Amino acid sequence: MKRDLEKEIPRAGGLDRREVVRLIGATAAVSLVGGGERPASSEETDIRTQKAKGATITIDAKPEPIAMDTAKTAVIVVDMQNDFGSKGGMFDRAGIDISIIQRAVAPTARVLAAARKAGIAVVYLKMAFQPDLSDMGVRDSPNWRDHQRMGVGTAVRAPNGTESRILVRDTWNTDIVSDLKPQPADTLIYKHRFSGFYQTNLDLKLKDLGAPYLIFTGCTTSVCVESTIRDAMFRDYSPVLLADCTGEPVGYGLPRSNHEASLLLIEMMLGWVSTSDQFIKALESAPTA
Repeated sequence: MKRDLEKEIPRAGGLDRREVVRLIGATAAVSLVGGGERPASSEETDIRTQKAKGATITIDAKPEPIAMDTAKTAVIVVDMQNDFGSKGGMFDRAGIDISIIQRAVAPTARVLAAARKAGIAVVYLKMAFQPDLSDMGVRDSPNWRDHQRMGVGTAVRAPNGTESRILVRDTWNTDIVSDLKPQPADTLIYKHRFSGFYQTNLDLKLKDLGAPYLIFTGCTTSVCVESTIRDAMFRDYSPVLLADCTGEPVGYGLPRSNHEASLLLIEMMLGWVSTSDQFIKALESAPTA
Protein backbone atom coordinates (compact mmCIF):
# COMPACT_ATOMS: atom_id res chain seq x y z
CA MET A 1 0.00 0.00 0.00
CA LYS A 2 1.40 3.39 -0.96
CA ARG A 3 2.18 5.57 2.06
CA ASP A 4 0.93 9.18 2.20
CA LEU A 5 4.03 11.00 3.39
CA GLU A 6 2.27 14.32 3.53
CA LYS A 7 -0.17 12.95 6.14
CA GLU A 8 2.56 11.20 8.15
CA ILE A 9 5.00 14.11 8.41
CA PRO A 10 3.92 16.61 11.07
CA ARG A 11 4.08 20.35 10.65
CA ALA A 12 7.47 21.67 11.86
CA GLY A 13 9.05 25.05 12.35
CA GLY A 14 6.28 26.94 10.58
CA LEU A 15 6.58 24.85 7.42
CA ASP A 16 3.60 23.09 5.92
CA ARG A 17 3.79 19.39 5.05
CA ARG A 18 4.69 20.00 1.38
CA GLU A 19 7.57 22.28 2.39
CA VAL A 20 8.88 19.65 4.84
CA VAL A 21 8.78 16.97 2.11
CA ARG A 22 10.69 19.26 -0.28
CA LEU A 23 13.22 20.03 2.44
CA ILE A 24 13.81 16.31 3.10
CA GLY A 25 14.30 15.69 -0.62
CA ALA A 26 16.78 18.54 -0.93
CA THR A 27 18.75 17.30 2.10
CA ALA A 28 18.95 13.79 0.65
CA ALA A 29 20.18 15.16 -2.66
CA VAL A 30 22.92 17.15 -0.93
CA SER A 31 24.06 14.07 1.04
CA LEU A 32 24.33 12.03 -2.14
CA VAL A 33 26.82 14.46 -3.63
CA GLY A 34 28.86 14.69 -0.42
CA GLY A 35 27.34 17.90 0.92
CA GLY A 36 27.81 16.64 4.47
CA GLU A 37 31.60 16.46 4.14
CA ARG A 38 33.91 19.17 5.39
CA PRO A 39 34.66 21.92 2.87
CA ALA A 40 37.77 21.24 0.83
CA SER A 41 40.81 23.38 1.62
CA SER A 42 42.20 25.64 -1.10
CA GLU A 43 45.15 23.24 -1.51
CA GLU A 44 42.84 20.24 -1.93
CA THR A 45 40.75 22.19 -4.42
CA ASP A 46 43.86 23.07 -6.43
CA ILE A 47 44.93 19.41 -6.47
CA ARG A 48 41.49 18.24 -7.61
CA THR A 49 41.47 20.87 -10.35
CA GLN A 50 44.96 19.83 -11.47
CA LYS A 51 43.93 16.15 -11.57
CA ALA A 52 40.83 16.98 -13.61
CA LYS A 53 42.96 18.84 -16.15
CA GLY A 54 45.86 16.41 -16.23
CA ALA A 55 49.03 16.77 -18.24
CA THR A 56 50.90 14.51 -20.61
CA ILE A 57 54.31 13.55 -19.27
CA THR A 58 57.04 11.32 -20.65
CA ILE A 59 59.15 9.33 -18.20
CA ASP A 60 62.60 8.18 -19.24
CA ALA A 61 62.46 4.46 -18.51
CA LYS A 62 63.61 1.02 -19.60
CA PRO A 63 63.06 -0.56 -22.08
CA GLU A 64 61.83 2.75 -23.55
CA PRO A 65 60.29 6.06 -22.45
CA ILE A 66 56.61 5.94 -21.55
CA ALA A 67 54.07 8.74 -22.01
CA MET A 68 51.14 9.02 -19.63
CA ASP A 69 48.37 11.39 -18.62
CA THR A 70 48.69 12.48 -14.97
CA ALA A 71 44.89 12.48 -14.70
CA LYS A 72 44.96 8.76 -15.54
CA THR A 73 47.84 7.82 -13.25
CA ALA A 74 48.11 6.51 -9.68
CA VAL A 75 51.11 5.96 -7.43
CA ILE A 76 51.02 2.61 -5.63
CA VAL A 77 52.89 2.28 -2.32
CA VAL A 78 53.33 -1.42 -1.52
CA ASP A 79 53.72 -2.52 2.12
CA MET A 80 55.92 0.32 3.37
CA GLN A 81 54.87 -0.51 6.92
CA ASN A 82 56.57 -0.93 10.28
CA ASP A 83 56.73 -4.73 10.12
CA PHE A 84 59.03 -4.50 7.11
CA GLY A 85 60.82 -1.17 7.42
CA SER A 86 61.04 -0.14 11.08
CA LYS A 87 63.01 -1.19 14.14
CA GLY A 88 60.88 -3.51 16.24
CA GLY A 89 58.90 -4.75 13.24
CA MET A 90 58.63 -8.32 11.98
CA PHE A 91 61.68 -8.21 9.70
CA ASP A 92 63.85 -6.52 12.31
CA ARG A 93 62.82 -9.05 14.98
CA ALA A 94 63.70 -11.88 12.59
CA GLY A 95 67.20 -10.48 12.07
CA ILE A 96 66.56 -9.35 8.48
CA ASP A 97 68.53 -6.32 7.29
CA ILE A 98 65.90 -3.60 6.93
CA SER A 99 68.37 -0.90 5.84
CA ILE A 100 67.73 -1.97 2.24
CA ILE A 101 64.05 -1.05 2.65
CA GLN A 102 64.80 2.07 4.68
CA ARG A 103 66.95 3.45 1.84
CA ALA A 104 63.81 3.52 -0.32
CA VAL A 105 61.90 5.76 2.10
CA ALA A 106 63.44 9.15 1.22
CA PRO A 107 63.06 8.87 -2.59
CA THR A 108 59.54 7.52 -2.11
CA ALA A 109 58.65 10.52 0.06
CA ARG A 110 59.83 12.85 -2.72
CA VAL A 111 57.78 10.93 -5.28
CA LEU A 112 54.64 11.18 -3.14
CA ALA A 113 55.08 14.90 -2.59
CA ALA A 114 55.52 15.51 -6.32
CA ALA A 115 52.60 13.24 -7.21
CA ARG A 116 50.20 14.91 -4.78
CA LYS A 117 51.23 18.34 -6.06
CA ALA A 118 50.40 17.19 -9.59
CA GLY A 119 47.01 15.84 -8.50
CA ILE A 120 48.01 12.20 -8.98
CA ALA A 121 46.13 9.71 -6.80
CA VAL A 122 48.09 7.78 -4.16
CA VAL A 123 47.10 4.26 -3.13
CA TYR A 124 48.70 2.47 -0.17
CA LEU A 125 48.68 -1.33 0.12
CA LYS A 126 49.18 -2.88 3.56
CA MET A 127 49.96 -6.55 4.17
CA ALA A 128 47.97 -7.65 7.22
CA PHE A 129 45.68 -10.36 8.52
CA GLN A 130 42.46 -10.35 10.51
CA PRO A 131 42.97 -10.64 14.29
CA ASP A 132 41.82 -14.29 14.21
CA LEU A 133 44.17 -15.00 11.26
CA SER A 134 41.22 -16.49 9.38
CA ASP A 135 42.44 -15.02 6.08
CA MET A 136 45.95 -16.47 6.35
CA GLY A 137 44.94 -19.51 4.34
CA VAL A 138 44.48 -23.22 4.83
CA ARG A 139 46.68 -24.67 7.55
CA ASP A 140 50.06 -25.82 6.16
CA SER A 141 49.48 -24.05 2.84
CA PRO A 142 52.53 -22.06 1.65
CA ASN A 143 51.05 -18.71 2.69
CA TRP A 144 50.07 -20.04 6.14
CA ARG A 145 53.35 -21.88 6.68
CA ASP A 146 55.65 -19.03 5.64
CA HIS A 147 53.89 -16.44 7.76
CA GLN A 148 53.59 -18.81 10.70
CA ARG A 149 57.37 -19.15 10.70
CA MET A 150 57.64 -15.36 10.93
CA GLY A 151 55.51 -15.29 14.07
CA VAL A 152 52.44 -13.66 12.53
CA GLY A 153 49.84 -12.86 15.18
CA THR A 154 52.33 -12.86 18.05
CA ALA A 155 51.62 -10.20 20.66
CA VAL A 156 54.50 -7.73 21.00
CA ARG A 157 55.16 -4.34 22.53
CA ALA A 158 55.76 -1.70 19.88
CA PRO A 159 58.65 0.78 20.20
CA ASN A 160 56.10 3.45 21.19
CA GLY A 161 55.06 1.31 24.18
CA THR A 162 51.68 0.19 22.86
CA GLU A 163 50.49 -3.41 22.69
CA SER A 164 50.66 -4.70 19.14
CA ARG A 165 50.68 -7.89 17.07
CA ILE A 166 52.88 -8.97 14.18
CA LEU A 167 51.27 -8.45 10.77
CA VAL A 168 47.76 -7.98 12.20
CA ARG A 169 45.39 -5.27 11.02
CA ASP A 170 45.03 -1.95 12.82
CA THR A 171 48.16 -2.27 14.94
CA TRP A 172 51.47 -0.38 15.05
CA ASN A 173 53.10 -3.26 13.17
CA THR A 174 50.97 -2.67 10.07
CA ASP A 175 50.98 1.13 10.21
CA ILE A 176 52.79 2.88 7.35
CA VAL A 177 56.29 4.05 8.32
CA SER A 178 56.18 7.55 9.79
CA ASP A 179 58.06 9.29 6.96
CA LEU A 180 55.49 8.09 4.41
CA LYS A 181 52.36 8.88 6.40
CA PRO A 182 49.20 8.74 4.24
CA GLN A 183 47.23 11.93 3.66
CA PRO A 184 43.42 12.23 4.03
CA ALA A 185 42.84 12.08 0.27
CA ASP A 186 44.91 8.89 -0.17
CA THR A 187 43.46 5.38 -0.42
CA LEU A 188 44.49 2.55 1.93
CA ILE A 189 43.79 -1.07 1.03
CA TYR A 190 44.56 -4.11 3.17
CA LYS A 191 45.73 -7.28 1.44
CA HIS A 192 46.40 -10.78 2.78
CA ARG A 193 48.46 -12.23 -0.06
CA PHE A 194 51.55 -10.97 -1.86
CA SER A 195 49.55 -9.43 -4.73
CA GLY A 196 47.56 -6.31 -4.01
CA PHE A 197 44.89 -7.48 -6.46
CA TYR A 198 44.08 -10.79 -4.75
CA GLN A 199 40.66 -10.61 -3.03
CA THR A 200 40.83 -6.82 -2.65
CA ASN A 201 39.04 -3.89 -4.26
CA LEU A 202 42.24 -2.49 -5.80
CA ASP A 203 41.11 -3.15 -9.37
CA LEU A 204 37.73 -1.49 -8.77
CA LYS A 205 39.40 1.49 -7.09
CA LEU A 206 41.83 2.03 -9.97
CA LYS A 207 39.01 1.78 -12.50
CA ASP A 208 37.02 4.28 -10.45
CA LEU A 209 40.04 6.61 -10.53
CA GLY A 210 40.37 6.02 -14.29
CA ALA A 211 44.05 5.16 -13.79
CA PRO A 212 45.53 2.66 -16.27
CA TYR A 213 49.04 4.02 -15.58
CA LEU A 214 50.60 2.87 -12.29
CA ILE A 215 53.78 4.15 -10.67
CA PHE A 216 55.06 1.50 -8.24
CA THR A 217 57.05 2.01 -5.05
CA GLY A 218 57.39 -0.18 -1.96
CA CYS A 219 58.73 -3.49 -0.71
CA THR A 220 59.85 -6.07 -1.26
CA THR A 221 60.93 -5.96 -4.89
CA SER A 222 60.79 -9.64 -5.78
CA VAL A 223 57.82 -10.61 -3.61
CA CYS A 224 54.88 -8.24 -3.04
CA VAL A 225 55.95 -5.57 -5.52
CA GLU A 226 56.62 -7.97 -8.38
CA SER A 227 53.50 -10.01 -7.56
CA THR A 228 51.30 -6.91 -7.74
CA ILE A 229 52.99 -5.72 -10.94
CA ARG A 230 52.38 -9.13 -12.53
CA ASP A 231 48.69 -8.94 -11.70
CA ALA A 232 48.55 -5.34 -12.94
CA MET A 233 50.07 -6.41 -16.27
CA PHE A 234 47.58 -9.31 -16.51
CA ARG A 235 44.79 -6.73 -16.17
CA ASP A 236 46.23 -4.49 -18.91
CA TYR A 237 47.53 -1.74 -16.63
CA SER A 238 50.81 -0.07 -17.55
CA PRO A 239 53.09 -0.44 -14.49
CA VAL A 240 56.28 1.56 -13.98
CA LEU A 241 58.54 0.55 -11.08
CA LEU A 242 60.83 3.21 -9.62
CA ALA A 243 63.96 1.19 -8.84
CA ASP A 244 65.27 3.38 -6.02
CA CYS A 245 61.87 3.37 -4.30
CA THR A 246 61.94 -0.36 -3.63
CA GLY A 247 64.22 -2.87 -1.90
CA GLU A 248 64.69 -6.60 -1.42
CA PRO A 249 66.62 -8.25 1.46
CA VAL A 250 66.36 -11.75 -0.08
CA GLY A 251 69.45 -12.49 -2.16
CA TYR A 252 71.07 -9.19 -1.24
CA GLY A 253 74.84 -9.36 -1.79
CA LEU A 254 74.74 -12.22 -4.28
CA PRO A 255 76.36 -11.78 -7.73
CA ARG A 256 72.84 -11.04 -9.03
CA SER A 257 70.32 -10.23 -6.30
CA ASN A 258 66.60 -10.92 -6.35
CA HIS A 259 66.11 -7.16 -6.60
CA GLU A 260 68.14 -6.94 -9.79
CA ALA A 261 66.49 -10.03 -11.25
CA SER A 262 63.04 -8.51 -10.68
CA LEU A 263 64.06 -5.23 -12.30
CA LEU A 264 65.29 -7.11 -15.37
CA LEU A 265 62.13 -9.20 -15.62
CA ILE A 266 59.83 -6.19 -15.21
CA GLU A 267 61.57 -4.10 -17.86
CA MET A 268 61.66 -7.00 -20.32
CA MET A 269 58.19 -8.50 -19.87
CA LEU A 270 55.91 -6.87 -17.31
CA GLY A 271 56.22 -3.11 -17.69
CA TRP A 272 58.81 -0.38 -17.29
CA VAL A 273 61.59 0.49 -14.83
CA SER A 274 62.62 4.04 -14.02
CA THR A 275 63.76 6.10 -11.00
CA SER A 276 62.33 8.71 -8.66
CA ASP A 277 64.45 11.42 -10.28
CA GLN A 278 63.14 10.62 -13.75
CA PHE A 279 59.53 10.59 -12.56
CA ILE A 280 59.87 13.92 -10.74
CA LYS A 281 61.75 15.42 -13.69
CA ALA A 282 58.89 14.41 -16.00
CA LEU A 283 56.36 16.08 -13.71
CA GLU A 284 58.41 19.24 -13.47
CA SER A 285 58.77 19.36 -17.26
CA ALA A 286 55.03 18.98 -17.84
CA PRO A 287 53.28 21.94 -19.53
CA THR A 288 51.30 24.06 -17.09
CA ALA A 289 47.86 25.52 -17.69
